[in-house]
Amino acid sequence: MSTALVIDGHPDARSLTAALARRYAEAHGDARVLALRDLAFDPILRYGYRERMTLEPDLVEAREALHAARTVVVATPLWWGSVPALLKGFFDRSLLPQQEYRYRPSGLPEGLLTAPHGRLLLADTPWYFRPLTGLPGQTHVARATMRFCGIRDVRTTRMLGVKDASPARIEAWFDRAARLGAADGVRDAKTPTPAQASPVPAPASA
Repeated sequence: MSTALVIDGHPDARSLTAALARRYAEAHGDARVLALRDLAFDPILRYGYRERMTLEPDLVEAREALHAARTVVVATPLWWGSVPALLKGFFDRSLLPQQEYRYRPSGLPEGLLTAPHGRLLLADTPWYFRPLTGLPGQTHVARATMRFCGIRDVRTTRMLGVKDASPARIEAWFDRAARLGAADGVRDAKTPTPAQASPVPAPASA
């Protein structure tokens, strides 16, 4: 298994998000890009948590990589104050109670992923929208998903004003993604592998 898992949540392989994910992974040296658009799975959690859905083979493999990674990176654009439906569907289907998180008797959540590091590469809105929208991408992905599931140290890199960005600015973002990947690769090579068993496939029903 690769030491870093880079989740590309954009539906379009030609997107800035996809390119950023590739640049990071190439510079890291031991990273796998998981392009969600290439996976075969139903992104709709059709029964909520009342009834479990059988996991497709691509989701089983993705969850194994998620549990084995020392660094988990999510690359996504910000659409309508949130992430693309593809990425949200991946979270809904692959992050399961009692396997990626659980609740203690006190009612407090406990994350079960053991990756010590995470990154959010966020193609975001211009800075002047922040007073209106806040930081929905960071709240949703970095805090309410990655940290909730146990990834303790999550750093966010925001690419602001993508729509009007010049070629020079885009190239600077690529360089930054590469620098982050290279630095994380050095760190991950020195980080012990998480002592954790592979996730148990979810049953067809609960």
